[in-house]
Formats: sequence, C-alpha cells, structure tokens
Amino acid sequence: MEKEQNQSNGKQTAYESEDIEPIELILFQVSECYVYMIPPRKSAASYRADEWDVNKWAWEGVLKVISKGEECIIRLEDQSTGELYACAFLREGEPHPVEPVIDSSRYFVLRVEENLGGRLRHAFIGIGFRERPQAYDFQAALHDHMKYLDKKKTAEEMEQQFQHTSSVDYSLKDGQTLVLHLNNKAGCFVKSKSLEEGVSNLSLSEKSGNQKEPLLSIKPPPPPPTTLSATGTSPQSSPNKHLNSGMEGNSKEETQERRDEVARTASDSIENQTSEDAPEDDFGDFQTAG
Repeated sequence: MEKEQNQSNGKQTAYESEDIEPIELILFQVSECYVYMIPPRKSAASYRADEWDVNKWAWEGVLKVISKGEECIIRLEDQSTGELYACAFLREGEPHPVEPVIDSSRYFVLRVEENLGGRLRHAFIGIGFRERPQAYDFQAALHDHMKYLDKKKTAEEMEQQFQHTSSVDYSLKDGQTLVLHLNNKAGCFVKSKSLEEGVSNLSLSEKSGNQKEPLLSIKPPPPPPTTLSATGTSPQSSPNKHLNSGMEGNSKEETQERRDEVARTASDSIENQTSEDAPEDDFGDFQTAG
C-alpha cells in the first residue's frame, strides 16, 4: 500500500511540475535581421546608427521574440540550422535589454547575455531590420509582454486583497439589529403622499361598493299654480305667470274638445242601435185613396 501511495505521490508531483512549466509563445518573428559590431560608448549620449557601417553586417539570421511565463526571450538563430547565435532576456525589475538609436527607427542596440561556467557575461551588439514595419512590430511585441506582466501583477494583488476581505464575517450576531436611516427628499415625499391618497380613495370606493345602494325615491309632483284674480293682476307680472296662464287656457280647451268628441260618438252609437231594432215593413207604404 505504501509503495502504491508513493507511486501516486510521485505521479502527482510529476503532473504538478508539468503544469507549472510555462508555455512558450512566439510574439514576433522575422527572417531577415542584421547584427553589427558597434564601438563602445564614449559618453552618456545615446547610440547613433551613422557611427556604424550599416552596409557591412557581421551576421544575418532569424530574430524571434518568445514569451515564457514572466520572461521574454529575444533569440537570434541561424536561418538554415536554427543554431542559437545570441539571446537577450526581458525581465521585470531589470534594465530593458533593447535601446533604440536616435537617428533611425530601424536600428537598435541589444544587450545579450551568455553563461560561461556559471559566470554570466553580457555584451552590446547592434541589430537592424530591412523595413520600418518590422522594427515597429518588434517594439510592439516587447511592449505587449510588459503590459502582460503589469496585468498579472494587478490581478495577484486583487486576489490577495479579496482573500483578506473575504475572511471577515459580516453576519449579524444574536441580539444585533440593523438600523437604516433613509433621507426622504421632497420629490419622494410628494410621491409617497400621492400614493397614500390613491390607496385611501381605493379603500373608500371599496367600502361604498360593499354597501347596498338605496332605492330611488320618486319626487312628488309640484303643487298646482295659484289662480290670479283680476284685481291682483298688474301690468308688471313675471314671465312665469304668463306661461302658467297660457298653459291653463290650453288645457281647458283640450278637455272641452275631448268632451264634445265623446258626446258625438255616443249619439252616433245610439242612432245605429235604433235603426237596427226597428221592424221591417213588408207591405211597403200605402197612400190614402181619396
């Protein structure tokens, strides 16, 4: 059992080591890069490409910019064999290995490193590109790696801050209460007031709807108008009195006409009955003979 556990632990450590090993990403590659042997710097001024013999380069090959974890490697390799000629390293906290010249945008000074027997040695060489876009892409690749390092650093700081803050317990203990102080503004007060009025109106309408509606009562007719005497009338009478008198005259005439019609219909019916009841004379009328 112990042997199996040891074997499993060994496999886990091997897998962990494989996972920890960073992946190499090629950020930039160009097939034509020229290397120049530059003279040593005589003063603190920047390098100038016109001091080199740019038409006579010492080496020509492939330049690669490789990102490997937090390290950026600038490799100079042979075009046919891929043999390493020189390399430079861009690390956080160390001086930048690439310095542009002041009189051209296609030439740079590269600080290369070499480990000889445990001793680290460095030297400065000049590199150049045939086209300006190639030189621009070379600088952009280095800048992207530096941005990656900055973002990774900020992400680690945020993670540490989150771990510290997440350990704090914000839950309420037994007996603790939470008090909220709300600042009521004028607009909010008006809105709440209008809402309360709307709710009260709804409650009143519901109450009135639940109650039984009373039966409609018919109003009694108005009293008859009083008759005006001849002595009491005056020329300055109101228009309502004239209207009432006119209405009385019309009503009297209508009643008289109705009575006459009823009398006529009654007399007609009586005459019809007497004519039907009289016996018929079969012998006709006779004239007296003289």
